Amino acid sequence: MSDQNKEDLIEELGDNHIATSYENPIREDAFEMSDDEKIEKIKGHVHQIMETLGMDMTDDSLQGTPNRVAKMYVNETFGGLHPNKKPKASTFQNNYKYGEMLVEKNITVYSTCEHHLLPIIGRAHVAYISSGRVIGLSKMNRIVNYYAKRPQVQERLTMQVVKELQKALKTEDVACVIDAKHLCVNSRGINDIESSTVTSEYGGKFKDENVRRELLNYIKLDTKF
Repeated sequence: MSDQNKEDLIEELGDNHIATSYENPIREDAFEMSDDEKIEKIKGHVHQIMETLGMDMTDDSLQGTPNRVAKMYVNETFGGLHPNKKPKASTFQNNYKYGEMLVEKNITVYSTCEHHLLPIIGRAHVAYISSGRVIGLSKMNRIVNYYAKRPQVQERLTMQVVKELQKALKTEDVACVIDAKHLCVNSRGINDIESSTVTSEYGGKFKDENVRRELLNYIKLDTKF
């Protein structure tokens, strides 16, 4: 493949928001640098970007922007990249023998498109059927938040949430549906402010049409499957 064809393919993947891997593409040496070192380095890059755009970085309103952006990236927006921040997914014995579907709906999703570094904002709906273990409700929110806080594509995020809960609960019977707006679609490019993207991942019993329909009835999301 020629350099030009490769460049065209990369642009096409980005414009169409296509992921290339299930795992986030993270380098092996990603965490050798401390958070403080990363903040200092990113601060310099942000300053240079703004200066290149023609901003007067001596202005009182702008002087603190590079530091604020750097801290936000490392500690908040992309904090889910660091494995040390992964929430502990403690589970408990299902002593009360609850055997029906459990749904945690309308979990707020704030993520960032890895192609344009613009926000993805929406709701996640997570469900599982216990095979002997249960998980605290807030843990499902924390798992969604952890995988959302990184440069992402929505399909990958949906799959990662399901895989993490399957591993924690030791069951395949887990599902996740995410309905979100992408500002790279809403505020640039096609500028379509009305559209949203729905992704789903169904495991185990949720692959059955009747079980899926029960879940969609719970979350009141009439989506095709």
